[in-house]
Amino acid sequence: MSLVFRDATPDELPEVVRLILADSLSSDWENGAPEDTPRRALVAIDADPNNQLIVAEQNGAIVGTFQLTFIPTLTLRGGWIAQIENVRVDSSVRSQKLGQQMVEWAIARAHERECTVLQLSSNNARERAHAFYSRLGFKQSHTGFKLGL
Repeated sequence: MSLVFRDATPDELPEVVRLILADSLSSDWENGAPEDTPRRALVAIDADPNNQLIVAEQNGAIVGTFQLTFIPTLTLRGGWIAQIENVRVDSSVRSQKLGQQMVEWAIARAHERECTVLQLSSNNARERAHAFYSRLGFKQSHTGFKLGL
């Protein structure tokens, strides 16, 4: 089925947050965040031309979301890196290649922005996600670290 990709609107934040928090790993990370955090984050994302919070819409319903960030770098001959984060597909429509369409859209957008690399991070516990990204051509090339603040 065909998806429509577009920037999320403030009215859609509850649906985006629902998709993110439906993941048990994310809900642990999000516990204790102030209630207005998603709205403040969307204001910052919208104000930055190098950030997009994308929703995937199917038949009028939001069925997926991800954030796409464009990062200038001194490496890669001064090129740009596209980073995709918080890729989520509604559990009711998984295994229908929607995640693949979302990532392919992000790849096309990265090409439009003349990025040299599209990167992402994925929790070590997400073995199915790792297999998914590998099928799409991603290579595990780095080890990531996070420091909670």
